[in-house]
Amino acid sequence: MPASRPRENFEVQPPSLAEVVVEMVDNLDAMVAYWDANQKCVFANAAYLDWFGCTGKDLIGTRLQDLLGPLYALNLPYIAAAYSGKKQVFERAIPTREGGVRHSLATYIPRFENGTVQGIFVHVADVGPLKKLEAELKGAKDKAEKLATHDHLTGLPNRVTLNARISAAISEAGARGGGFGVFWLDLDSFKSVNDTHGHLAGDFLLVQMAERIKGVTREHDSLLRIGGDEFVMIAGNVTSAVDAQNVADRVLAAVREPLRIGDVVISTTLSIGAAIYPLNGVAPTSLLHSSDRALYAAKNAGRDRVEIAA
Repeated sequence: MPASRPRENFEVQPPSLAEVVVEMVDNLDAMVAYWDANQKCVFANAAYLDWFGCTGKDLIGTRLQDLLGPLYALNLPYIAAAYSGKKQVFERAIPTREGGVRHSLATYIPRFENGTVQGIFVHVADVGPLKKLEAELKGAKDKAEKLATHDHLTGLPNRVTLNARISAAISEAGARGGGFGVFWLDLDSFKSVNDTHGHLAGDFLLVQMAERIKGVTREHDSLLRIGGDEFVMIAGNVTSAVDAQNVADRVLAAVREPLRIGDVVISTTLSIGAAIYPLNGVAPTSLLHSSDRALYAAKNAGRDRVEIAA
């Protein structure tokens, strides 16, 4: 039986610290590089291949300006500041080879030797996913705010914003002088439309009436749906009963036009109560109270008309 061979000792040499650091940096999902005092690359990690199409070895000796191309002028204020000894952190959109853009967060850190900047360390991370998440969160927030402050049927601002809208009009009138009108609008006999033609027809009527009223409002006017078949309009540059009557007449005429829903033609009218700032009140509550009382007066006087608060 042959003698057994002595066991060979195969010891695996551990990597050097420098090799470990290079491997670790190459596996970072961010660009890491060092540029010397002449803005020439001394080291760049593997991420530059994905971002710029150049390997780290390819970049050795490359000038920063040659790598960045048109981006160099945009980055120059940060580059100059970093080489003057001030750490820089900023966002920058970097064009991709596919024609898109990649949002990045760049950090330039000066390297000092004997009190003198000898170069800068560069770290550039992809913040595109964070930007996307930020946009999604903002969109969700905006949607939630709109759902809370706007009527789901007509898209108009709702009762939640009413006092704020009137308060804003009061502030504007105080700044420029003059006044404005608060008009409380109520569709006449709206219940009979629901009872006769159904709630879908009633909803369609509300949407169409809202569009008609918006169509005769001016740029600085506001229209809100505050519930059911009631609306409030805040109209600027209304200082007298004549001004209020002119505004109301345009609205009344727009609503009176017959509306066709399939084979059915519906004719409806509107009653309006108007209050004028500051003649009928100087606070949202008093103006709304005055216009509401005027609305009931219009209903009692036969509807399809406007009554202006005394």
